[in-house]
Amino acid sequence: MKNKKIEKRLRRKKSVRKNVFGSAERPRLSVFRSNLHIYAQLIDDSSGKTIFSFSSNSKEVKNNNLEIPKEMKGKTGVAFSVGLKLGEKMMEGSLTSAVFDRNGYLYHGRVKALADGVRKAGVKF
Repeated sequence: MKNKKIEKRLRRKKSVRKNVFGSAERPRLSVFRSNLHIYAQLIDDSSGKTIFSFSSNSKEVKNNNLEIPKEMKGKTGVAFSVGLKLGEKMMEGSLTSAVFDRNGYLYHGRVKALADGVRKAGVKF
């Protein structure tokens, strides 16, 4: 028997993915979070390819000098900076909108901070 917490997340993930589909013009922004890091990738579901991805593991986030809001500290602040960097990368690639896939996680904490960072860069969901 699996962990009940994981089973609940996988059930929510199925429910969310039924309605979320990314295209080349409006890709799906998928979020995965582990205990230490957060990962985000833009996916074109029609061709089945990842356009690009970004994570808290990357050197750009570790060596950043971004303005993080004071209420966001620790891993939440890192998630916000990942979202900000991802949004900037999207704007460079002329992608101004995306479909947000929270991947079964509750829209709270680090997932919300990442989404706020992407929005601050100018991308619309």
